[in-house]
Amino acid sequence: MRNNLKIGLCQMNVVDNKELNIKKAISMIKEGKENGIDIAILPEMFNCPYENEKFIEYAEKKEESPTLNAISELADKLNLYILAGSIPEKKENKIYNSSYFFDNNGKIIANHKKMHLFDIDVPGKIRFMESDTLSAGNNFTIANTPFGKIGMGICYDIRFVELGRILTLNGARILIYPGAFNLTTGPAHWELLFRSRALDNQVYTIGVAPALNKKANYNSFGHSIVASPWGDIIAECGYGEELKIVDINLNKINQVRKEIPILKNKRDDLYKVEKIAK
Repeated sequence: MRNNLKIGLCQMNVVDNKELNIKKAISMIKEGKENGIDIAILPEMFNCPYENEKFIEYAEKKEESPTLNAISELADKLNLYILAGSIPEKKENKIYNSSYFFDNNGKIIANHKKMHLFDIDVPGKIRFMESDTLSAGNNFTIANTPFGKIGMGICYDIRFVELGRILTLNGARILIYPGAFNLTTGPAHWELLFRSRALDNQVYTIGVAPALNKKANYNSFGHSIVASPWGDIIAECGYGEELKIVDINLNKINQVRKEIPILKNKRDDLYKVEKIAK
């Protein structure tokens, strides 16, 4: 198992054009590969504007998805692991906020459907109801990779401490949450949540967001991020489009757990689950 790896955070500008979004994602991933990355990570809804109406318009079935096919072919061509942020996925008359993880042969190794839908109403600031169009997933998701187990969530999922704990207790050493916080919740909670989940579980947490597009109806906070098992921020983007390449040393996890052995608490067995989506 490899302990040193390079992560490519692809904080791309998402526009109202699926073809252009796919081309931008491919371009950023290729640039990351040229700089030696082992895993590329795309943002939440990387092929689609973050709007309920657009989720319906842009939704794709897995079996005939131009977005997933393009990323699969790229992963195989570049010999690269790619976590394809998320897309609106149509399945059985429902639409899910769905994330796919591809191995370096272009094969799907994990699929996570957002469990906690983004339904918030902050008076005078923002109201958004994903449940108006999206359905919630119900599986815990871990991808098995040469870098160890990687737990998957999407955006709002990070607010729920139980999810991160379950993934960690089932072996995840990295928790990845493609997300699209906004200009209200982003400044208040984005960094805090990623640091907290990293500190809670003594793992690396990674969030990759779309860049801020002021022309869009929904304004993403950007600030793609990596937090360490110690709970500090080791890399963070700004608001704009950016490819951030981050070196991670997974030996840091064992070091921190030896120094502060909180995961030896037997009460954590309550969070273990018998069946977990692989």
